[in-house]
Amino acid sequence: MLKASPHEVYEMLMDSKKHSAFTDSKASISRKVGGKFTAYDGWILGINLKLTKDKEIVQRWRGKDWPKGHYSTVKFLLKKAGTDTRLMFSQTGIPTNKYKDISSGWKEFYWAPMKSMINS
Repeated sequence: MLKASPHEVYEMLMDSKKHSAFTDSKASISRKVGGKFTAYDGWILGINLKLTKDKEIVQRWRGKDWPKGHYSTVKFLLKKAGTDTRLMFSQTGIPTNKYKDISSGWKEFYWAPMKSMINS
């Protein structure tokens, strides 16, 4: 649960400046389906597959050190829960040898900094 509206959470994920602020690294994010994005100073890159403002983000996503051409699918679903947002997240297609790092990375580099920024 995030103590922010679905709009605020969506903007943190999709606005280049806000994304850069909570990750403390450069992000460049297209707000269009089919548009490209990068995050964490180019370490993460991908393409937007589906964007439903304030509700859903689906992206083809990869780490720079993944096998060439290998992408996973990332889904963020945002549901209003009173004054908060329930963020439901999934990622499929992660290279087996990267799963543990990616799983802990979302917690350390996304969820914790997002919560910290929201609560500041």
